[in-house]
Amino acid sequence: MSVALAGSSTATSKQYEPLRVMIVDDSVVIRGLISRWIEAEPDMVVAASLRTGLDAVNQIDRVKPDVAVLDIEMPELDGISALPKLLAKKRDLIIIMASTLTRRNAEISFKALSLGASDYIPKPESTREPHAADIFKHDLLQKIRHLGGKVRRKATALAPSLAPAAPVLERHREPAAASVASQAALVKRSFGPTAPRVLLIGSSTGGPQALMSLVADIGPVIDRYPVLITQHMPPTFTTILAEHLMRTARRPAHEGIDGEAVKPGRIYLAPGGRHMRVVKQGGNPVIALDDGPPVNFCKPAVDPLFASAIDVWQSGILAVVLTGMGSDGMRGGKEIVAAGGSVIAQDEASSVVWGMPGAAANAGICAAVLPLNQIGPKLVRLFSGDRS
Repeated sequence: MSVALAGSSTATSKQYEPLRVMIVDDSVVIRGLISRWIEAEPDMVVAASLRTGLDAVNQIDRVKPDVAVLDIEMPELDGISALPKLLAKKRDLIIIMASTLTRRNAEISFKALSLGASDYIPKPESTREPHAADIFKHDLLQKIRHLGGKVRRKATALAPSLAPAAPVLERHREPAAASVASQAALVKRSFGPTAPRVLLIGSSTGGPQALMSLVADIGPVIDRYPVLITQHMPPTFTTILAEHLMRTARRPAHEGIDGEAVKPGRIYLAPGGRHMRVVKQGGNPVIALDDGPPVNFCKPAVDPLFASAIDVWQSGILAVVLTGMGSDGMRGGKEIVAAGGSVIAQDEASSVVWGMPGAAANAGICAAVLPLNQIGPKLVRLFSGDRS
């Protein structure tokens, strides 16, 4: 735990205290595994390890967690039932839903997002598989760190404070993204001179909610052009997401199928566990799926989609990087811009995590950095011929 400088405010001191994590899972194996991982991290601590949702609701006032890792299937009170009760007691609680990869649990995870959960994470089918356990550990710790850290920063920004103490945990943070106030300075490029012929979208943490909002606003674009999306998400979850996108957009949406033609009027979503690229076949664009290694710790990843599209549409690409951890999409975005295409990033204030869009914005490749509710109308104008 870091020690604050004498005289610094309570809010500033709290910013550098370890994140308090409450683990709620009826599996003693999972509780023990997550507890060991968290206790090994200097910037987080296990505030409580509980067996049921009812325990969590009854003890939250005493435990005072910053983050809760909440299982879906538990006795007495399951995760989806405990979720609103926990948020009613602590409105700023970060809740990460943890579930096995079943269709039912995927549906429940999406419902949890609509009820206020911050994110979800799939539990490995067996913790005895080192690769699966390592990915689960990496993803969970990153989600706790970034989502919990954002709430801490908001709380500190709202409270008057003196200069902050030098944090001993700085090595765990990504390079600081530009502040909201300075984001206008990041927009240095004009949109490419070529009218866009395809829309590519990359997203991660917070992406499902952002995608639902976006596709509802871009019906005229979808009707005339193909839309290809990579969302960091496991199998089964992408199947459900595609169904939600179809209902929201009121246009065809499905997971990409290897070898299928890419046509206007459709949304293609990268299936969980496979990278989605686009290639030319007989002069026409088709989907190409591959089972290669993760890129940027992700599979599917955004960069493979972005980079592959250049051979098909050259300068006629408009790419959007939405909320998410890490920097996936930035390298592919650079290649798109170098080929004459354009990139738009979601702004920090409307992002759940400003990692991916922040990386693109700070790389100087964006023609615009916009709030989520302004991206859709901007896309409609751009695809209608407005190049400003």
